[in-house]
Amino acid sequence: MGLTSFLKNLFGSATETTNELTAKAETALEQTKETAAPYMEKAQAFAEEKIGDLKEAAQPIIEKAEAHAEHAKELVNEYTEKASNLLGNVSEKENATEAIKTPEELVSNTMKIVSDDIETNPNPASEETDDLKKE
Repeated sequence: MGLTSFLKNLFGSATETTNELTAKAETALEQTKETAAPYMEKAQAFAEEKIGDLKEAAQPIIEKAEAHAEHAKELVNEYTEKASNLLGNVSEKENATEAIKTPEELVSNTMKIVSDDIETNPNPASEETDDLKKE
């Protein structure tokens, strides 16, 4: 039984020592919390103040960014309209190119236009010379 009492005393004193150390650690933790509380409050107040300052300082920058974004949007819309107009013009030119495919067709179309003009106004040169003589 001597061995059992020795082990009980050995482990019993270890448990007792552990309990004492735990109590001291809890006390130290409570003291640290109490000591740190004012510093935490100051840090929190400082952070809130700086966040407020940053919001105030950022407000004009945000407004400028919004204005620039709106201006960029207007420019994009303007150039989009111009580009669509140019694409429309290109499309019209492509249609005109398709309408006149060969030089023979071009000559034929030109001759038709001239002959139609002559039929509607058979003597345009004489009228213009008469007008010049009157002046």
